[in-house]
Amino acid sequence: MICWVVERALAASHVARAIVATDDQRIADAVKSAGYEVVMTREDHASGSDRLAEVADSLQDAEIIVNVQGDEPLISSETIDRAIEALLADEECSMATTWEPIESISEVLNPDLVKVVVDEVDRAVYFSRAPVPYPRDAALRHGSIEAALANEPGLLTHFRKHTGLYVYRRRVLLEFATWPQSNNERTEALEQLRALEHGVKIKAIKASASSIGVDTLEDLERVRAIVEKEAASYA
Repeated sequence: MICWVVERALAASHVARAIVATDDQRIADAVKSAGYEVVMTREDHASGSDRLAEVADSLQDAEIIVNVQGDEPLISSETIDRAIEALLADEECSMATTWEPIESISEVLNPDLVKVVVDEVDRAVYFSRAPVPYPRDAALRHGSIEAALANEPGLLTHFRKHTGLYVYRRRVLLEFATWPQSNNERTEALEQLRALEHGVKIKAIKASASSIGVDTLEDLERVRAIVEKEAASYA
């Protein structure tokens, strides 16, 4: 799965180099055996961004650092390019990320699927594992959020699924790693909240294609089925 992510990253036109940052020797061995670059990091990082910052500290010629999370094997190379371009085009933002439409009630209610609230100029307002923005009036009308979503399917358009991708200006990434974890970050287990709470503006744009973050065995089986179907179509 890690090698799939590396291949997707290297296929992006704006990516010059792909490095797998890990503290797990098994991952390092798999990446090396596939011929890709890997860097072993410390084991005590609070988040993936902190791990990334350890590697980015030595990349002095890089102004933009892309973090494609290792559990996103289906991420589109075009999505990576669009996120990079979005950050370069917005000088006030120091980070960029992507989102996808949510298409089912189960996705809204799934805490493994992170939701992002975006403002009118495509900047992230908040990230949460909870259903946000919460449709208060509809939930009151129908007795629960589940009933509201079932009876008013148009409410689904209010939700956005966060994709496991970040683009950083290197200087801000290194600064991020010096900040202590915030209470909201620890509560939600979402590192991007640390950035928001320190005033970092995050550009959040729509992904060019859907992806599946592999958080559970069920997710893994879904990805395997998609990959096998694609392979069969080319056979």
